[in-house]
Amino acid sequence: MDFQAGEILCFNKPLGWTSFKLVNDVRFSLCRGLKMKKLKVGHAGTLDPLATGVMIVCTGRATKRIEEFQYQTKEYVATMELGATTPSFDMEKPIDKTYDYSHVTEALVRETLQGFVGTIEQVPPSFSACKIQGKRAYEYAREGEAIDLKPKTLVIDEIELTDYQEASSDRRPRITVRVVCSKGTYIRALARDIGEALHCGAYLTALERTRVGDYRLSDCLDIVAFRQEYLGRLTPSLDNNQRIIS
Repeated sequence: MDFQAGEILCFNKPLGWTSFKLVNDVRFSLCRGLKMKKLKVGHAGTLDPLATGVMIVCTGRATKRIEEFQYQTKEYVATMELGATTPSFDMEKPIDKTYDYSHVTEALVRETLQGFVGTIEQVPPSFSACKIQGKRAYEYAREGEAIDLKPKTLVIDEIELTDYQEASSDRRPRITVRVVCSKGTYIRALARDIGEALHCGAYLTALERTRVGDYRLSDCLDIVAFRQEYLGRLTPSLDNNQRIIS
């Protein structure tokens, strides 16, 4: 493989890793293992640290194709807990409010989800990388400063309920959905909006990106195996917060 000329690699991003850590890990492994002084490496489509799944990494001159991959259709599998919300719309922040969910049924969820298919307007999460006056939205949010994020137009091609778990004595109801969508879709914000439509609140408990364009999870490399291939015995093992989720 010629990484300077340009290669397109597909990884399953580990739970707890930022997208930038994955890119840096790939760059370090290649430069150290192949004794290269420098190498341009970039990724197409950021994933939150609490998400796993398909991440396309481009090297060398192939980094010119990053925008092309960013605009390709993406598929996610998302699990959401109903009856509660968090400020970040996922598990990064603790639950701040709880709601009655006694009226929620599987039939109501299926009917509600269909209202999100097509072209929709979505307000990005406050805890996001959206830039406002040169500053990331999450920076304002972490400082406790209220910001006005404008809605963005995006497309949900498909949304399908794949699992419905009723509430138990120690857990609120949970749903798992498969979502096929356009660039710029925040699945955390979709969880928020689904919760609002159901009148019971919701937040994301797990997220996996299963496809970007024609690249699927089955095409993905394991970053640990990749690192070992180029670094051999120099490779450090992952700690408990950096494990691969299969």
